[in-house]
Amino acid sequence: MTRTGAGSGSAVTTAGAVVLPLALAQFIASYAASNMNVAITTIADDLDTDVSGIQTTITLFTLTMAALMIPGSKLTDIWGRKFCFILGLLIYATGALLAALSQGLALLTIGYSLLEGIGSALLIPPIYILITVFFADLKDRAKWFGVVSGAAGLGSAAGPLIGGLITSYISWRASFGLQVLVVLAIALLARRITDPPLPAQRPRFDVLGAVLSAAGLFFLVFGILQTNTYGWGSARVWILVAVGALILAVFFLYAQARERHGRAPLVSPSLFKNKTSNLGLVTQTVQWLVLQGVFFVISVFLQQERGFSAIQTGLMLVPATIGILASSGMAQRMASRHSQRLLVRAGFTTTLVGIALLLLLSRQDSAVWTFWPGLFLMGFGVGAMLTASVNVVQSAWPESVQGDISGVSRSVSNLGSSLGVALAGSVLVAATNKGNPPYLTAIVVVGAFALIGWVAALLLPKTPPQQSPA
Repeated sequence: MTRTGAGSGSAVTTAGAVVLPLALAQFIASYAASNMNVAITTIADDLDTDVSGIQTTITLFTLTMAALMIPGSKLTDIWGRKFCFILGLLIYATGALLAALSQGLALLTIGYSLLEGIGSALLIPPIYILITVFFADLKDRAKWFGVVSGAAGLGSAAGPLIGGLITSYISWRASFGLQVLVVLAIALLARRITDPPLPAQRPRFDVLGAVLSAAGLFFLVFGILQTNTYGWGSARVWILVAVGALILAVFFLYAQARERHGRAPLVSPSLFKNKTSNLGLVTQTVQWLVLQGVFFVISVFLQQERGFSAIQTGLMLVPATIGILASSGMAQRMASRHSQRLLVRAGFTTTLVGIALLLLLSRQDSAVWTFWPGLFLMGFGVGAMLTASVNVVQSAWPESVQGDISGVSRSVSNLGSSLGVALAGSVLVAATNKGNPPYLTAIVVVGAFALIGWVAALLLPKTPPQQSPA
């Protein structure tokens, strides 16, 4: 693959053909994380389980991606970006097929949560690495990041609508069957990608580091997920969270020791010494936490409290889809006129206004239209900053560490999705048990996290410096 900047028309056409399978793959991975929300009740009834069980499978899917994204990114430097991308697609297709054929929660979890999660952890890092390496010009890179990030946001936003249509008119199993066909088609398109040459000396895979990082993230989010059953005051919950935090601390100490002895760790601790990159990672985490958290809260509320069907729930979330589409379509033009920092700030500000409108206008018995203004503004705000946040993080580092920072970037984004569903679900349960309005309480909590993201955006430096790891 030839690196390009603004390039000629033929170069742009070639670049577009290469980016197409990457954007489609990002769309389908994001779609998989959100389309289940509208079918929660249907799947639970069909598999003779409860809503909590389906919520667990959704959370485990994004958690598997978050836990394995850094190891998956490291493998791109060993096996090659194109190889990992296609291998991830094939594993994903296998998982989707198992989920479509599942007759119980266990097989659904293996197919959807584990295999689709593992496949996504392999195929997503190459998407962002290839775009960063292929496009040297920052404005050109922002354009294609806009395409891919827009596909991610669109997948999350359109997932409920597409999933609702398929579930209502065919079956929830057909949604997984469609994923199999689309992913196999993407694998065929990906044959056109020419993998940039790998370094002559490839790094060794840090097995212990991979185990420690994955285990730490798993226990951290799994502990939060247990609040659905045991509540926030349970010692069991905080023991799991503490175990996760302790394992992550051990992982960083181990990585530092490994680096001191001249051996490459899974991810260098020096990647977390860049202020611009760190703040960008915080904004990425919060974006996905807010998007997935709000989607989950509204989906559960509409299905359980209002008795909405899958397609009705999906249609209710269309304003958010329109908002993401509108702002993503403007991403290239906005990136050429405004700084990435300004776009992230504006995105969070718009998102906060949208959440405020949800709290002010929509009630348990209010009209359907009262949800629309808030959802549209939230979607527009998230869509405006998706590309900008990715560009802030990736562009803060040189090409030599794009594999590592891409893995970290994608890991925290999926961690945000996992936390969004886990926190939203636990707050709904806790509020219901205490007699508080569950819908409003959960939206307030998600809004508080959006405020944290807004503060992080305000702290982003004016000129993001590009650094090399120490």
